[in-house]
Amino acid sequence: MLTSVLTSQYGLKVPIVEAGMAFLGMPPLAIAVSKAGGMGTLGAAMVPPEGLRAMIRAVRAETDRPFGVNFITQFTTSEAVDVCIAEQVPVVSFHWADPPVEYIKRLRGQGVKVWMQAGSITLAKQLAEIGIDAVIAQGIEAGGHNRGTASTMVLVPAMVDAVAPIPVLAAGGIADGRGLVAALALGAAGVWVGTRLVATHEANAHAQYKQRIVDAGVADTALTKIFGPEWYDVTTRSLRNRIVREWEGKLQPPPLDPPLDPPLGPPLGPPLGPQAPAIGHTQLGGQVVPMPKFSALLPTPGTEGDFDEMCMVAGESSALIHAVEPAADVIRKMAEEAEALIQKLAGAQ
Repeated sequence: MLTSVLTSQYGLKVPIVEAGMAFLGMPPLAIAVSKAGGMGTLGAAMVPPEGLRAMIRAVRAETDRPFGVNFITQFTTSEAVDVCIAEQVPVVSFHWADPPVEYIKRLRGQGVKVWMQAGSITLAKQLAEIGIDAVIAQGIEAGGHNRGTASTMVLVPAMVDAVAPIPVLAAGGIADGRGLVAALALGAAGVWVGTRLVATHEANAHAQYKQRIVDAGVADTALTKIFGPEWYDVTTRSLRNRIVREWEGKLQPPPLDPPLDPPLGPPLGPPLGPQAPAIGHTQLGGQVVPMPKFSALLPTPGTEGDFDEMCMVAGESSALIHAVEPAADVIRKMAEEAEALIQKLAGAQ
């Protein structure tokens, strides 16, 4: 019953795709989602080419189901694109800035589908013009680096109309079968689910991070620009912990439709240099990495420090999440709830 252009074109059992989540979306989560009938996604931002190759092969060793690789465009290299082509990844998706046309042509020319996340109709139309296989409509409810210009409820149908017949996936505020049905009713071909899948056993997130998502209420996330000595002047939706509450309202709100290529530069907030206070440390590529104040690095299992000072990206859908569960159970429950709701609505007519 839960069929769409997404399930038919990509061989999925359910129209549910794991969002691309840097640091959090590692092979165990992608494998679990794909095995459950959705599409898992590897968060490959800042992963070196050989590390990316190893991640792709780890997924392939466990499942022959479709999966994708997600990049933040500014941190994508030609070598990483070459790896995806060589490994014949079914889908490569990009976030934030539109990818170079060269990347799109190379990928599509070798049979790799290319998706892009967009938070505005302007960007979605540009993507349609340069040749894209699907657009992910990111509403302002979505967690993570967010360029949304409207709520998911408004943005999705507007984007569907603007880029038809290109499929649109809905992102932001979706954590259960009700959200899935709503997205399909708005014209989306499927859903792009992040926060709900962070609160799973397989997500590469620290246990305290997962529990804070479970404990969050409807007002416990906020859009903020305070995080990111590593990446300047970008908006994230994050859990409203102490550091977010402390700086809320002290910085200018994000512009309605940000430029496509935000500049890299110094962080917002107090000047940070070599003597910047550390809030903890984490592990990247087997190395211990210090986390300065306002770091955008997310708490993973090897992270230690003051979690009330850390960036913990999460969407408004946190309020709908009540337990940390296996990813396969999340996908199954979403699909079963959606099917039951569709049957209920059909019977009420």
